[in-house]
Amino acid sequence: MKKFVSIAVVGIILSSCAKGFDVPEQDPNTGTKPTQGVTDEDIQANFKKIFGASYSTEQDWITTKKGSVNVSANSAVKKVAIMALVAQTDEDGDSFNSMTILNETATNGQSSLSINYDAPGKIEGLYAAFYTDKGCYYEKIEGNSVALSQPAQTRAVDVFQFPTGEFKIASNESSYAAQREGYLVDGVTDERLYSIDNYAGLKMDAPAYTDGYAERLRDLIFAYFPNGRSHKNYSKVLATGYSDDNAYRTTTGENKPIVVCPIYKCDRAKVYGNEVYNSDLYYYYFKEADLNAAANKVAFLQNLPKYKLIPFNKHFGDEEDDVLEKRSAYACLYFGDGAPEVGKQGTFQFPAGYKIGFMVRAKTDYAEEKTVNGVKEKKPRKQGELYFDGRLNTKINSDKNYNFESSGLKEGQPRATWFKMEDRILLCWESGTDSDYNDILMEVEGSVTDPETVIEFEYNTYTYCFEDRQLGDYDMNDVVIKAKRLDNTHVQYAIVACGANDKLFVKNIKAGVINDNTEIHSLFGKSTSQFINTESSADYIEPIVVTKEVSESFSFLDEATQPYLYDKTTGMEVKLSKRGEDPHGIMLPYDFKYPLEKVCIKDAYKKFNEWYNKNPNLDKTVVETNWYTQPVNGKVYTK
Repeated sequence: MKKFVSIAVVGIILSSCAKGFDVPEQDPNTGTKPTQGVTDEDIQANFKKIFGASYSTEQDWITTKKGSVNVSANSAVKKVAIMALVAQTDEDGDSFNSMTILNETATNGQSSLSINYDAPGKIEGLYAAFYTDKGCYYEKIEGNSVALSQPAQTRAVDVFQFPTGEFKIASNESSYAAQREGYLVDGVTDERLYSIDNYAGLKMDAPAYTDGYAERLRDLIFAYFPNGRSHKNYSKVLATGYSDDNAYRTTTGENKPIVVCPIYKCDRAKVYGNEVYNSDLYYYYFKEADLNAAANKVAFLQNLPKYKLIPFNKHFGDEEDDVLEKRSAYACLYFGDGAPEVGKQGTFQFPAGYKIGFMVRAKTDYAEEKTVNGVKEKKPRKQGELYFDGRLNTKINSDKNYNFESSGLKEGQPRATWFKMEDRILLCWESGTDSDYNDILMEVEGSVTDPETVIEFEYNTYTYCFEDRQLGDYDMNDVVIKAKRLDNTHVQYAIVACGANDKLFVKNIKAGVINDNTEIHSLFGKSTSQFINTESSADYIEPIVVTKEVSESFSFLDEATQPYLYDKTTGMEVKLSKRGEDPHGIMLPYDFKYPLEKVCIKDAYKKFNEWYNKNPNLDKTVVETNWYTQPVNGKVYTK
């Protein structure tokens, strides 16, 4: 099962220290027991000295909630997952939504079941994912029950009325790649792009999405592919394997056209220019046997005719942005094999067994003025062919002259991916430079095969961070544990860091090598003199990972099941805090970037003080949701 991108939920619990059950060791430097003489007043004074303000004795650190959903499923459903949609803020300060799996379970043939979950106090919505042999279907959860009951969406291809008239090849031209040195591989001297004579007649009305489907689609696709380069969506694209030979769909030969419906664009026209509006969608096709027989696959593909299907300026408005709507359909035309002559007429019927691929041609011709050797020159920007098949992106991804290289994509990497949403095939395109793969969204229907991979969201990560001393420095990395609920009866725990020299034990996990009686440093094969994954200059050490069986009623909020520390050096237990206690431990339902050694959490996260401070003028909802998603670069640990 493929899992990608981490998606957070919100909730925090903080802890305090209590006397332990073993005799503390003496401090080797002072000869005294470290816990002696430390009062609650000392702890509060130390906190105020470090943070500049006191925490309230009424401070309730818990913002996580737990619940359960009653699920109704039919016999086709094999598994159900409960997911949370959460508003966040990225490191650039832009807002986005994320989605994460809170819990999932196999149905085992049951038509009714109850699933428990932990979620943040404030979320944008809960979703249920119903997994079947034909794909994954989604329902937004209202209240505490959900059922798979979506009506079938009308497809454009099912109501498509073939356009009347003739559709002939009107002209052809060389690609930008053919005009530029080094873009075409050896043996290819040209790459021809063909246009028809009647795009206005080719455009047909398409049935609109229902409001419910449009809402689900927007929530899910932009949680999986959030806007902006900081999310590194290309890593998810590469992980799917949809490139090279897998970039293509296969024609089935059914008596249906191959229909493409643009449903969304976002190019921020008023800021960056009409990059999508000034682009066109092309397609090409070939027999798989011919590709396999070719001595050079890239040369074979570059030599193929490319046919313009959609001039985006005929579909989108010049200032249209961030509108998700299905309204028009365009059917691919088959012109036979080989390079067609001008005047050749196409047909909407494709034979079976062809591979069909797609390309976006960017044509924005505004110029950037530069001075070279004292002479002012203008060079075109955003002009080039961008292929789904990464092998054909032989130069464009890394060429600075046309402003595509800042995407971070390497030569040979894809500019598009497939996204299967319920029983729909979506073509997701990166036409610019931020590699978020959501610049253009299109639905592909008709006589082509579906992609096989079902996109899944990542299990939610819960991060426990502990301080091991009563008068702490609050770098919150003395012990760091990350946990995931894998399904309704299994939780994965990982000890990922230890920034302390005390003899420390993790209690209450009791799974695999992590037990009550094994010192943490020794799990990594290290002595207590060595920090583990808290210093940027040190080598990364792989976490200690175990899986624990739990009851179906398990909750991260239940004190009886929460991990805690025993510090043998001081004789203290460190547990998650309750109302009015100081923050010696935090549990964040998020893949939290904990502070570096000796970096206070208030310096690694500038809004931490706002979050706990009881200033009535602060918007607590916004701060509680986002403070821990905004680390200060260089202040948090990254491997």
